Amino acid sequence: MGSKDYYAILGVPKNASSDDIKKSYRKLVLKYHPDKNPGDKTAEEKFKEINEAYEVLKDDQKRAAYDRYGSDAFSNGSSSSSGDNPFGFEGFSAGNFGDFSDIFEQMFGDSIFGTRSNSRHQQPGADIRYDVTINLREACTGTHKTLKYTTFVRCDLCSGRGYDNKYTPTACPNCGGRGSVRTRNGFLTIEQTCQQCGGQGSIISHPCRKCSGSGRIKDDKRIDISIPAGIESGGQIRIPNEGEAGYMGSPNGNLYVVVNILPHDVFKLEGHDLKCTVYIPMTTAILGGNISVTDIDGNSHSINISHGTQTGTQVRIKSVGMPYYQSSRRGDMLVEIIVETPIDLTSQQRGIIEDFQRQCTTKNNPKTQATQDKFSVL
Repeated sequence: MGSKDYYAILGVPKNASSDDIKKSYRKLVLKYHPDKNPGDKTAEEKFKEINEAYEVLKDDQKRAAYDRYGSDAFSNGSSSSSGDNPFGFEGFSAGNFGDFSDIFEQMFGDSIFGTRSNSRHQQPGADIRYDVTINLREACTGTHKTLKYTTFVRCDLCSGRGYDNKYTPTACPNCGGRGSVRTRNGFLTIEQTCQQCGGQGSIISHPCRKCSGSGRIKDDKRIDISIPAGIESGGQIRIPNEGEAGYMGSPNGNLYVVVNILPHDVFKLEGHDLKCTVYIPMTTAILGGNISVTDIDGNSHSINISHGTQTGTQVRIKSVGMPYYQSSRRGDMLVEIIVETPIDLTSQQRGIIEDFQRQCTTKNNPKTQATQDKFSVL
């Protein structure tokens, strides 16, 4: 498989800033999200590609490695899994998000000068990514989700050891239990992983019949998580030790839950403010009055409309917007007023409006007169 062009996938130039990469990522995630493209396998694969590219380019160290070696630098040590997704529309993928192997180790295998690469039994489990989608209200209040996925878990028969409990591994006769062998070539001493024991330092004569000696098996996993209020779309929640089980009892990887927030029918998120549009009758705009609006929590608020209110007037309701992450602060609710022009007038209504128009002066419509004055001098 050839190296992937992560910049092209995200639609940004190679010198793009972190902010530009993040903006492009969010735009593409909304476009190709499985919930917006049900049953579209092409969109689903594109969604996975976008997330894969962003995981590398958002991290300065990974990005530097990618710029030098391409996406092949991240092809080792990763894994993939799929699970019974409880929400149906959420993308799910797995991979090694952290602890990438050393670049030189990936290129040359066993290292030299007295060190050796991680043997199979020392390999920690890969990290897993799980995408979950919530609505805007859940993002404001916080919520709980149950995640279901399939991954490697510790073998329950051998407790992750990889061998039958009745038998004890014996020291490898080739390396003497060290897990590596040294060879001398002139003044250079090269240390390599022992080929006979695979770097384990011991020989397992009776591997576990359930896991075949790996110490882990694939199985379904189910965990409950809390999503805190105020999390941003694209934000990650790290769940320690809930990733893949490691080989031969090595540490588990971590689970990274990536949260995506669906667009709302009423509110638009602007920073931490929630903006909405409210239409009012022309008569209310002329005479004034009161209207009622409901915030994201379902609470009602009364707004006084002054006589002569114009389209585009904005009313701010304090501290009922999006919460700040891990803070008691909240943004505001911004209500934009739009004056609705009446339609389908009866002849009697039209007559009243015409009579009203004849009685209006420039004093009643100062902005109209000011605009005409500007154009008259052109």
